[in-house]
Amino acid sequence: MEEILIISNYYPPEKGAAANRIEQLAQKLHQNNYKVSVLCPLGNYPKGELFPEYKGKFSVTETLQNITVKRLWIYPSVSKNIFKRTLSVLSFSSVLFFYLLCKKTPHKVVVQSPPLLLSFVSVLVISLMRKKIILNVSDLWPLAAVELNALKKDSLSHKVSLFFERSIYSKATLIFGQSNEIITHIHSIFPKKECHLYRNFPEHQTTGMYFTSNVNEPIKLFYAGLLGVAQGVFELCKNIELQNLNIELHIFGDGAEKSQIENLIKQNPEKKIFFHGMLERNILHEKLQSFDIALVPLKTRIYGSVPSKIFEYGALGFPVLYFSGGEGEIIVKENNLGWIAQVGNFESLNNALIEISKTGKETIQIMKQKVFDTAKKRFNLDFQIKYLINKKTF
Repeated sequence: MEEILIISNYYPPEKGAAANRIEQLAQKLHQNNYKVSVLCPLGNYPKGELFPEYKGKFSVTETLQNITVKRLWIYPSVSKNIFKRTLSVLSFSSVLFFYLLCKKTPHKVVVQSPPLLLSFVSVLVISLMRKKIILNVSDLWPLAAVELNALKKDSLSHKVSLFFERSIYSKATLIFGQSNEIITHIHSIFPKKECHLYRNFPEHQTTGMYFTSNVNEPIKLFYAGLLGVAQGVFELCKNIELQNLNIELHIFGDGAEKSQIENLIKQNPEKKIFFHGMLERNILHEKLQSFDIALVPLKTRIYGSVPSKIFEYGALGFPVLYFSGGEGEIIVKENNLGWIAQVGNFESLNNALIEISKTGKETIQIMKQKVFDTAKKRFNLDFQIKYLINKKTF
């Protein structure tokens, strides 16, 4: 059985798309006869503090669903302060650097990027050992950081980040990009670099849809995920207008904006927004059986980014209200997955909500089956992994 190592800043029991994406990659490789191990920090995300089972420990080795997971020490933080967040990534990267130097690792290594510093350290050490480096790029940094105003263009930090970016692209044996925009960007720097599209498709665990919606109830729009700066859910809650529509907004998740969202809902009950906190994924999916449409927002359009929620909720049979811009708009339009609102434009969002309200709950139920069938056929993780294995990328 061939061995492969995955290096990632996130892994379950941590929450969010990044952790889920890496877990699914590990599981699929295992199912295709690879012996998979994962190197990641002690669990801390999204709260920015070590989970109880990891407190007071420098490293932990676990076996989770046949995957060997080695967790190393980190100074956890999800602070908006760039210094604290950099320190957090630097702490894990430093421990990882010495671990990779001192420990025997498989010949094939998948490195997740971003975080950019983590991928730079990983690629640097692994390239010195002349191993096969498969760089999995899910977002373009530092470009995305500049677009999110987290990094000032042409600053020292920006220039260092650009150096890191070029370095990991040049040293990688081949690169997976989650979007065509990412691959276009990489080829603009290294035109001959081997790149492959690797979408963030979910595992299709259901053979059919299981909904319990009542047509006499309001249309239930929901957001489930991280409540961070990039998602902009707090600003969305302030500007969304549901008072005169047959629609409710339900929010599931945790993150930096949680308390602001809870206070806004408490002070404005007429907005018809409900907060449910963070739920385990399987419990969340069961709860969502009575809901109708998934909301997919980003605060600003990020070049290269395609929110994985398009694919995840498509696989569950949910139409989406897409409010993120970029390549995701093309995917939603081409596959008839739902409605599109212009990113950052709340007038456009509220107009889309009026259209949804007029569509009615019965028509939305019919849409669900069409979305489910489309996702099962076109967003298939099994097909994608087998295709890449046959191309001898792993």
